[in-house]
Amino acid sequence: MTLDTAVLIPLPILIPLLAAAVTLILGRRPRAQRFVTVGALVASLVVAVALLYFADQDGIEVVQVGGWEAPIGISLVADRLAALMLVIAAIVLLSVMLFAVGQGIHDGNEQQPVSIFLPTYLALTAGLNIAFLAGDLFNMFVGFEVLLAASFVLLTLGASADRVRAGVSYVMVSMVSSMIFLAGMAFAYAATGTLNLAQMALRMDDVPSGTRTAIFGVLLVAFGIKAAIFPLSSWLPDSYPTAPAPVTAVFAGLLTKVGVYAIIRAHTLIFPQGELDDVLLVAGLLTMVVGILGAIAQNDIKRLLSFTLVSHIGYMVFGIALSNETGLGGAVFYVAHHILVQTTLFLVVGLIERQAGSASLRRLGGLALTSPLLAVLFLIPALNLGGIPPFSGFIGKVALLQAGAADGSVLAWVLVAGGTLTSLLTLYAVARVWAKAFWRARADAPEGDLADIGPSALIDESEADIAFEERADVGKMPAAMLGPTIALVVIGVALTVFAGPLLDISNRAAENLRDRSVYIEAVLGETP
Repeated sequence: MTLDTAVLIPLPILIPLLAAAVTLILGRRPRAQRFVTVGALVASLVVAVALLYFADQDGIEVVQVGGWEAPIGISLVADRLAALMLVIAAIVLLSVMLFAVGQGIHDGNEQQPVSIFLPTYLALTAGLNIAFLAGDLFNMFVGFEVLLAASFVLLTLGASADRVRAGVSYVMVSMVSSMIFLAGMAFAYAATGTLNLAQMALRMDDVPSGTRTAIFGVLLVAFGIKAAIFPLSSWLPDSYPTAPAPVTAVFAGLLTKVGVYAIIRAHTLIFPQGELDDVLLVAGLLTMVVGILGAIAQNDIKRLLSFTLVSHIGYMVFGIALSNETGLGGAVFYVAHHILVQTTLFLVVGLIERQAGSASLRRLGGLALTSPLLAVLFLIPALNLGGIPPFSGFIGKVALLQAGAADGSVLAWVLVAGGTLTSLLTLYAVARVWAKAFWRARADAPEGDLADIGPSALIDESEADIAFEERADVGKMPAAMLGPTIALVVIGVALTVFAGPLLDISNRAAENLRDRSVYIEAVLGETP
């Protein structure tokens, strides 16, 4: 590792933290705040791309903070998986921020006060990057807590009753997850005498299998809540849809993937013995099926997409639980694909609310005629989510199903069948949105006469007229909001075009993850 590379590794954490401090100082200068925020996110993206290049070409990059060597000091580790997550997260965070800035400029920032929103968003960015780069359980926990504090503020922006209620519910669930995570850390430290992931990986092999399985089980519950794995997922569909469109988009794209990342890291590095693989396979199957059945039952597009978000976490768990290189590579690829596609769809829903005043399928109709561009922006990521060839969703699912078939166990074949069924039902769910919101005439919608007044409108016509006057922006999609959405759709298509190189990187990342001696040697400087 060169000195220049060592300098790069802390920057994804330092840049957003310093920018958050600057934006707080510039609280009365919104234009300067926006400039600093966008500049910080662009810089973070550039650094993340450089780290991915170095990690892929030169191997795992490690920096020991303050010069204290591991396992005593804090290790920041950028391997292929962490660097890839940094790049995908930076793309999404920048795109959503541009969308939010455009919305804020257009609306005058009443719903998203810039002085609060931008510093908190940067703190969220720093929390994500801490979790991805942490080389020990404690600092991964710190990243999760930074995420929790920032996400609560973002979730309750505007302080409406629904948002505060959802925010309180979200915080309670997250605090339970954090307490379980703390208990898991305590058990792991008691068993191994360390929280450094590399040293813990060495020492955990000497822990009795029953104790080791119990510790992994506790950590899985903590990470499973954050990843929204069934039956720990009921909080998500009630929390995310109430937030502003940019907040919902970044939450849906990234926050659950932090839990998935933590499961991958723990499963491959600390607990590679596979004692709980069957439990994970069953959880993955139930997550896929229950999530998509919940999506089919929804009439609000935000809630429908929230349930599909839960459902597709099951594919990632499926790949992890197979405990083979092909499945793990498919899971890493699917994480990258799903972050981009799910974020794009939630931004499109924000535009649908702009265009039609509602996200309820009972009120929508005729959008393909009134806004062909919006129809295209929804159709492409929707088909990608449904796994229609040749999109990246199809490629990721095929990789996972092939890994399941190669495993050959009965449970793996059940997961293959469940994954195929879930893909078909996902296609049905998004086709239902297309048929009702875009294809049919609005007059045929059960509440089509209220489509312009927003989801909080009342049935009384006089009150509906008042609500319509309050929503004078209905039918208008600002260019500053359209631009980032179009960019994410284009990136999603590019993900399909360049699926081969991305799948190669994902497979190389899986190879590194399966050979944990590379990670241990890079962090501790010794070969296990």
